[in-house]
Amino acid sequence: MCSPVLVWFKRDLRLHDHPALVAADSYVLPVYIIEPEYWALSDTSGRQWAFTAQCLHSLREELARLGQPLVIRMGDAAQELARLCQRHSVTRIISHEETGNGWTYARDRRVGAWARGAGVEWLELPQSGVVRPLKSRDGWQRLRAQFMSLPVVDPPQALAPVQPEIATLQHLPDAKALRLKPDPCPSRQRGGHQAATHTLQTFLETRGQGYRAQMSSPLTAERACSRLSPYLALGVLSVREVEHARQQARADHAGQGGWAAAFTSFGKRLAWRDHFIQKLEDEPQLENLCLHPAHEKLRPRGQNQDLLQAWAQGETGIPFVDACMRYLNATGWLNFRMRAMLMSFASYHLWLDWRDTGPHLARMFTDYEPGIHWSQCQMQSGTTGINTIRIYNPVKQGLDHDPDGRFIKAWVPELANVPQSHIHTPWTWPDGRRALGQRYPAPVVDLAQAGKFARDTLWGLRKQAGFQDVAQAVAYKHASRARGSDRSSAASLRQAATRRRKEDPAQLRLDL
Repeated sequence: MCSPVLVWFKRDLRLHDHPALVAADSYVLPVYIIEPEYWALSDTSGRQWAFTAQCLHSLREELARLGQPLVIRMGDAAQELARLCQRHSVTRIISHEETGNGWTYARDRRVGAWARGAGVEWLELPQSGVVRPLKSRDGWQRLRAQFMSLPVVDPPQALAPVQPEIATLQHLPDAKALRLKPDPCPSRQRGGHQAATHTLQTFLETRGQGYRAQMSSPLTAERACSRLSPYLALGVLSVREVEHARQQARADHAGQGGWAAAFTSFGKRLAWRDHFIQKLEDEPQLENLCLHPAHEKLRPRGQNQDLLQAWAQGETGIPFVDACMRYLNATGWLNFRMRAMLMSFASYHLWLDWRDTGPHLARMFTDYEPGIHWSQCQMQSGTTGINTIRIYNPVKQGLDHDPDGRFIKAWVPELANVPQSHIHTPWTWPDGRRALGQRYPAPVVDLAQAGKFARDTLWGLRKQAGFQDVAQAVAYKHASRARGSDRSSAASLRQAATRRRKEDPAQLRLDL
């Protein structure tokens, strides 16, 4: 019998719409490699591994029903692949392209070098709208649309078992075995294909009707948002699979109030997902270096550990900020607007470098997606040079999205006795001494002064000679193009990079 094709599963833990598995035909050696070095990184965590382990358990069962269980090994990817290829005379490996963090990028380069030296063909296939390599952003939307319009690939009906038996991990290691720190996350979403399809179904059938209006508040977003992000991050569902389901659901709900707007907004966010991941694909150093180099030494790095710790634990003395951080730490998820607010507050008001704060958020996110995460860390820190400087007013955000303080009191119980009129600013409460500095800290920073300093510093930097020339180049490489006309002139991109958007005056007002 001919040698099997090795299918290397990475961030594609599914059978449905899995082009790599289908391309390998029926005689397949499906492999997943647990890499201890990866789990020792600063952006990985126990909650992420627990979720991954559940997804692997689900995938192993699904493959076993097809006739060939998932082979799980632990160690260095290149070494484990070499052992398997030698033992089973494998000459061809198929996997999906992965746009991960810098470590996975370097690992793939090592695997590629080994494969070339060993005479093993390694074929990588796209699994999303991210294009490799991309020559220009002109035309990218068209290319993505073409990929999404292709039919969802059905899984194979059966797989021929690979003989003889292969040594594989019978039991997945726990977090302790991977030397991960204790990471209780009591309200984390459950991993696996069944959980993913149930989450998709309930969103498209019932939960999503209020998506557009309810996605911004942490009080309503937990139910109204799709909650598909962790399944997309690990590839338990493909973006194309979700997009096709969205289109079908839109047709099913035609004429029903609220659904058309919800599905339009959701479709845009699926596209934005690929848009941001494409940025990291095109610029791998986005994880480590400011997109606009003028910001490299803007904030001190590795300093202000007390502020960093207070922010990470939800102990800043700003109730809505602390409630959001504590919610994230307990659940592994937070709606997008609140994620942006946490990073904005850390970068502008606490003046912390995004490379110091970004790893904590990455560890807390069960749905950590490097391309989205590091792009957003830079956007919300004002270091791209092309996005508007959006300094979130955390008090206004609380008043807008938690007006009666229910979310704050649920996650900051120390403030349970603070009257509603002062729940967002307990330092203004005449009896505030009873809560501040004892059960709950006083604000670690003066919001008005810190916000003004950040605003003046960032806008002052943009006025320096040569700043806009670099910003123009950044915009041409990474900025999205107008719908219906992928091609944008350098002049229009420069205008987009330099203009101030019309902001809500109260959002930027600092006289709190």
